[in-house]
Amino acid sequence: MSRTTTMTVRLGGALSDFVAANVGESGTYENISEYVRDLIRRDKERAEHEALNRLKAELTRAFAAPEDSYRPVTANEVIARNRTA
Repeated sequence: MSRTTTMTVRLGGALSDFVAANVGESGTYENISEYVRDLIRRDKERAEHEALNRLKAELTRAFAAPEDSYRPVTANEVIARNRTA
């Protein structure tokens, strides 16, 4: 079930002006809430994209490693390694 959270954000000066320029009749967004939701969605997508790129890089390094550098590991070893990462 989805929940709604209400947040209060204080902005002043240049940040407030920037938001005002992007909201209302002169801006892209109808209201500040719409603008903030879009910013959060974009940031979430960016974070997911970065995580995927890190995974791809790790897999690329793993598949490029020579066969004799591999060693068998147990599930518990993998879990322990990931807890420290």
